[in-house]
Amino acid sequence: MSLSLVLRRFVPALLFFWPMSALADCVPFSDAHKHIGTTQCVRGTILHVKEGSRGVTYLDFCEDYRTCPFTVVVFSRDLKQVGDVRQLKGRTIEIKGTIQDYDGRAEIILTRPQQLGKDAALLPPLPKDYDVERKGHYSAGKFSYPKNAKKPAKKKQGQPVEIEDPEQTQ
Repeated sequence: MSLSLVLRRFVPALLFFWPMSALADCVPFSDAHKHIGTTQCVRGTILHVKEGSRGVTYLDFCEDYRTCPFTVVVFSRDLKQVGDVRQLKGRTIEIKGTIQDYDGRAEIILTRPQQLGKDAALLPPLPKDYDVERKGHYSAGKFSYPKNAKKPAKKKQGQPVEIEDPEQTQ
């Protein structure tokens, strides 16, 4: 095979895949704040998985989340679709999404497992008895019969009133 034939066959294919490989480059989480407003891939090791109020889960890349420049947020409504993100603790992940600014820090909101790319295979589904609102504490509740509707209170009647019969008075 001649060099010109090789170039004609493989250079167009290389140019076709070039933009895809450029997008695959992830920035470190410490540089995520430079890319706010763009869709980007961010790479880092998850040190903590914390559950906040109302079932929101945070994937933290630093020891102290308050000084960390980047975090991943999973809302409770998305947790069932995404899977058990607690399994990501201690793993290096690459997450793709729009980097947003929230309280002076960069964040990506995780709504689909596909955002994790190859790392999505690491996520098992949530356990069936996992209650997002109660942070993993399962409660099926108690059975109780429905309460009866309130009956209207009986009205007290006053003194009986005598009615005169005209035939008896005669």
